[in-house]
Parts: sequence; C-alpha cells; structure tokens
Amino acid sequence: MKKSSLFAVLAVVSTVSLFLSGCADQSEAGTKSSAFARTTIDVGIVVSNVEKSAAFYKNALGFKEVPGFEVSAEMGGGSGLTDNQPFKVRVFVLGDEPTATKIKLMQFPKAPGKKVDHRFIHSSLGYSYLTIFVSDTTASVERAKKAGALVVKKPFQLGGNNYLTLVKDPDGNIIEFVGPTK
Repeated sequence: MKKSSLFAVLAVVSTVSLFLSGCADQSEAGTKSSAFARTTIDVGIVVSNVEKSAAFYKNALGFKEVPGFEVSAEMGGGSGLTDNQPFKVRVFVLGDEPTATKIKLMQFPKAPGKKVDHRFIHSSLGYSYLTIFVSDTTASVERAKKAGALVVKKPFQLGGNNYLTLVKDPDGNIIEFVGPTK
C-alpha cells in the first residue's frame, strides 16, 4: 500500500468511525456555530501486528481500549478505504470524556503495507508523530520503558520544568511525551 493510499485510508476511517459512532451529532458542538462537531481528532494507524501494537498503546502509553468496529469489504471498497478488503478497527481512548482522543489500530494481513522511514520526523512525508501531553514525563517514560518501548534519547528540557521525550511504538512510529517532571 502506497503512503498516499495509507493516508487516504486513515482519513476515511476517521470519517467512517465518526459516522458509525454517532459522534457527528451537533449537540456536542455546543451553542456556537462551528464547522466542527468535535474539536479533537481521531487517528487511524495501520500496524504490522495489531496485538503487539494494542499492548503497546495500552501498557506503554496508558490508553484504554473501548469497543471497536468492523468495516465490510463492500464498505471498504465502495468508500475508497481499501481495495475491497474487510478489516477490524480496535479503538483506544486517552480519557473517559466523550471527546477524548481516539487511536484506531488496524492490520491488513492479506495486504501488508510498506514500512516508512521513521528515523527522524523529516525522513518521510506525511504524519510523523503523535504528541501526548502528560502530567509527569518521568512516570510516563518509566511506564513506557517497562512495557518495552524504545526511548529515543534522554528527556530534552523545553523550558522551566517542561520536557520532551520521544518513544517509538512497535512499528517505529514516534510518540512524544510533553510535560513536567515530578
């Protein structure tokens, strides 16, 4: 799967998920007129091993798994998400509120995508990393290390007591923790 196709899949999966979950309900938008039903976005990630990645996002990053959904071959092909391949989407949230950030993991065993170069954020075009704002970078990095995450470098001080630390998921995608140390 070409990188441009991957991003098309991610965009459509987010839209389909929004539709299927009923999150496009205008009641979330409040009383202000807005082009957006929610002010957070969902991110779909195609992975090489969904079980390994699910464990990483739960144990290393602290996401909680919630019910996912399936996309039929007809819907996948008809919407342009896939070349008529059905797939399952596992959903993980960063909080309990209705607008919490969602990560959607999916795997395509019959058509594995090509890995991109994640050595640096400028190594490949497209989305390069996720930023997670945490209340304690030390605790977040320790949790990630205990779960087997690769820590790219020691924490970098941004100013005051705020630090940036990069870790990588099982496919080498970069996740940055930003926040204070305690």
